[in-house]
Amino acid sequence: MNEQSFLYELKLTRCGTIADRVPIDGPTKVMDLLRPLLEDADRELFVVLALDARNRPIGTNIVSMGSLSASLVHPREVFKFAILANANALILAHNHPSGDSEPSRDDTALTKRLQQAGEIMGITILDHLILGEDWTSLNEKGLI
Repeated sequence: MNEQSFLYELKLTRCGTIADRVPIDGPTKVMDLLRPLLEDADRELFVVLALDARNRPIGTNIVSMGSLSASLVHPREVFKFAILANANALILAHNHPSGDSEPSRDDTALTKRLQQAGEIMGITILDHLILGEDWTSLNEKGLI
């Protein structure tokens, strides 16, 4: 039997720029950056904002594009981007097309799971924002 070995090369590709690289100091600034990605979507999108050691945005990644009421998010996909971007911290965000920005049980459970994974890798989850007709910060609600 002939065994083959494969070589792989993994690259992070830049496909745009973030206009404002000032440090993130709260959820309002995050929503200013991410609202254009999330507000008009007809299905759930789960987005990650990567930050450097000074909490300045490095980049964003759409981790999941789901259905009208759910999106599948796995820690592997969230942290693959974070590691490739050399992120110190992450801010998670997703939309609720229903317009209700209150976090579901699944939202809070996912956030805790991602926090645990981040702790192992030394990448902090600073917040998880949910955009509906308004927006909610899980950090401000004391859920992070």
